Amino acid sequence: MRFSNTFLDEIRDRVLISDVIGRRVSWDRRKTNVPRGDFWACCPFHGEKSPSFHCEDRKGRYHCFGCGVTGDHFRFLTELEGLSFPEAVQQIADMAGVPMPVADPMEAKREKERTSLLDVMEMATQFFQDQLQTANGARARAYLRDRGLSGRTIETFRLGYSPDSRNALKEFLAGKGVLKEQMEACGLVVHENVPVSYDRFRDRIMFPILSSREKVIAFGGRAMSPDAPAKYLNSNETELFHKGNVLYNFTRARRASQGADGAGTIIAVEGYMDVIALHQAGVENAVAPLGTALTENQLDLLWKMTPEPVLCFDGDGAGIRAANRGADLALPHIKPGRTVRFALLPDGKDPDDLVRHDGRAPFDKVLAQAKPLADMIWAREAGSGTFETPEARAELEARLRRIVSVIVDEDVRRHYQQSMRERLNGLFQPQFQRGGNQQGRGFSRDGNGRSFGGRGGQQGRDRAAVSTTASDRLTRSAMIKGHQDIPSLRESVLALTIVNHPLLLQDEYDEIAAIDYESRELQRLWSAVLGIAATTTGSQLVRDRLVEQLEEQDFGALLKNLDQQVRNARLWTATEEAAMEDAREGYRQALALHKRSKALRWHKIELEGAIAEATEDGDGEAIEQLMRALQEVQLEAVRLENQEAIIDGFGVLSGRIKGVAGK
Repeated sequence: MRFSNTFLDEIRDRVLISDVIGRRVSWDRRKTNVPRGDFWACCPFHGEKSPSFHCEDRKGRYHCFGCGVTGDHFRFLTELEGLSFPEAVQQIADMAGVPMPVADPMEAKREKERTSLLDVMEMATQFFQDQLQTANGARARAYLRDRGLSGRTIETFRLGYSPDSRNALKEFLAGKGVLKEQMEACGLVVHENVPVSYDRFRDRIMFPILSSREKVIAFGGRAMSPDAPAKYLNSNETELFHKGNVLYNFTRARRASQGADGAGTIIAVEGYMDVIALHQAGVENAVAPLGTALTENQLDLLWKMTPEPVLCFDGDGAGIRAANRGADLALPHIKPGRTVRFALLPDGKDPDDLVRHDGRAPFDKVLAQAKPLADMIWAREAGSGTFETPEARAELEARLRRIVSVIVDEDVRRHYQQSMRERLNGLFQPQFQRGGNQQGRGFSRDGNGRSFGGRGGQQGRDRAAVSTTASDRLTRSAMIKGHQDIPSLRESVLALTIVNHPLLLQDEYDEIAAIDYESRELQRLWSAVLGIAATTTGSQLVRDRLVEQLEEQDFGALLKNLDQQVRNARLWTATEEAAMEDAREGYRQALALHKRSKALRWHKIELEGAIAEATEDGDGEAIEQLMRALQEVQLEAVRLENQEAIIDGFGVLSGRIKGVAGK
């Protein structure tokens, strides 16, 4: 049977090409970048030892730089596996969860009608373009000129003008042999409470809206009259056009994002003119929803083009509310390698304002300051409130827990929960330090966690006592000591867990390979481990063989010391006997603590440097603020050590051993 282009596009868009090809090849871990949808493998079409077969999810295409084969989902299955085209379509449809179309003699007729409707839309586009250049279009041309648009930009986006007439377009199309039913099916004419239809768009600047195949499927019209009921008017829903499934400038932006300048980024702005003004300023990778809030389908379109689109909103109240709606829309659907960022424009400005006089530089600066999704959630919930009472703090905590719980991906949800806990700790700690009642009685904590009260100057001495105690403890910790003869326990756990369970290295290679050890001995060991892993196929990367090769490189004594160190600490999850599930969980805990401790250490160093500069400048107010910040970092370090002690003491976990983890 013949498949419609609409059906083929739908199933192709729903299935990542890497999922189709990944069933037949093994991706190269060193060259593949999963979050960017960029995959490399040895070509399945010809024998080779180095990966030259490239697959990109954003393009939905593959290409081998060795033998030259190229194609899409369907071609891969027909050429590699010898499937017929219908069989290939069936397989992709099954992966997409979309039922195959039932053989319908009327479908061919409907497809032909859709093609005819596209021809009608093209005629209407040319009519509007021509009208813009007539005397009737003088005001519209002046408006576009005042908005700073060049003739080339107007031509690129095929802007036009609909005359202030009820019948101009209708009569033009009728003269071309277009039937009244076709005009109505395209949404070009309407008849509301009157027997005779009339032009839908009148006295408006016209913005053609294109499909992914760059065919005109709808229009947006900007009213020239200030008295018009609607400033912007879109085509109604038709056979060709479903507003929630389309992004303005989609195909052009996707093409730009795949070039060097786009760097894979897609920017979603609020309106047609924003997209066009940015394009003229050199920012060609921008899209816009069609006059409504961003929909789930439109968000999916963004993620098909880039793993981290930037949602750009005006900085006024309406823009902030739109940004928050976008955050709530995205939150349930984020996962590793798929999120959003938010760029907020200066209050009262839109992208057109920023780029009209000074070019793209001001807008690029706004993009560079785009906030992660987690920051937007936190700023909305905690940024403007006061949390002086336990009840208010409990309410904030419960609200954040409820918001984060909607994240479907378990790993991402866990990390969001951890991030919000850390932010809450940072927000609530100063409550104890500042004091909470009208008589000036404050509450702080000493290094052992005991609370005590004070008045006036005593409060400052109490704060200093906390700072000194925490600082002393921080200095004694493995986090601050630097290079040591014996590695810190946390680093020993990280290294030995991978040696004893090398499959973890295959599962999370990028993150694990990037660990920066402080111990020189572990730096040498890690270099050797990664070197062995890089030259070993997956099935041969087993613990006994890895240890044997490390011992051949004189790491036997170090491995023995590491094993003794973790056993003395009863960190059973790092040993050879631990089941994979327990080893993975213990490793993730240790890695999270490792990352957080390094971040705290560098933050402490930065604050101490800033305090030294402020002291030289005699800036007492800055010194006070920086000292408070340093104290919070020190308290967080103490809290982190306590947390690590709890985890370290949790020795045996479930007590599972290899081979019986699932029983």
